[in-house]
Amino acid sequence: MSDKGERRTLCPRCERPLKTCLCAWITPTANETPLLILQHPLEVHQAKGSARLLQLSLQHSHTLVGEAFDPMALPAWLSPPQDEARQTVLLYPAHADLPAPSVSADDLQPARTRLVVLDGTWRKSLRMLHLNPQLQALPRLALQPDGPSRYLIRKAHRPDQLSTLEASCMALAQLERTPARYAPLLAAFDAFVAAQAAFGHAASQGT
Repeated sequence: MSDKGERRTLCPRCERPLKTCLCAWITPTANETPLLILQHPLEVHQAKGSARLLQLSLQHSHTLVGEAFDPMALPAWLSPPQDEARQTVLLYPAHADLPAPSVSADDLQPARTRLVVLDGTWRKSLRMLHLNPQLQALPRLALQPDGPSRYLIRKAHRPDQLSTLEASCMALAQLERTPARYAPLLAAFDAFVAAQAAFGHAASQGT
């Protein structure tokens, strides 16, 4: 198979080109708190994105792609009728222009919580919030990272900005009081970032 043909061939599992296949870093993780990933359409084919690896690794996760979601359908996605006992919480930094009731991970029960995360750049995720008032109304969980992001292959525009995978793992670890559960997935993410950086360097060198 030619190099050009290999790039066009997609992995049937992660749906990425074979040269950037994610499967080596998929790390099965039994999260107690289900995660809903709302992904901006421009992130779907972003080779450096972390959401696909996150979804394929977590046992209880689902991804919806969109920018302005159907206001009639969104409530059922945020709070499925078969699971109404869970409180739905949006993982997003505090924002003065978009006030919402804040919650603390210490006050939430992992078995009675559903976590929603927006997958996109800061500007894209902020636009998603503006376009979806139902998301704005959700109780909001903000993180205080204890160190810089591991996501060295994409530029952060805020000091507290983490990748979708990092932020979700940090929030789930705090909610479930089990940081060790997410350490293997974060280690796999480090390996993914290193591989992407090496791939990008090789491409820039024409090798």
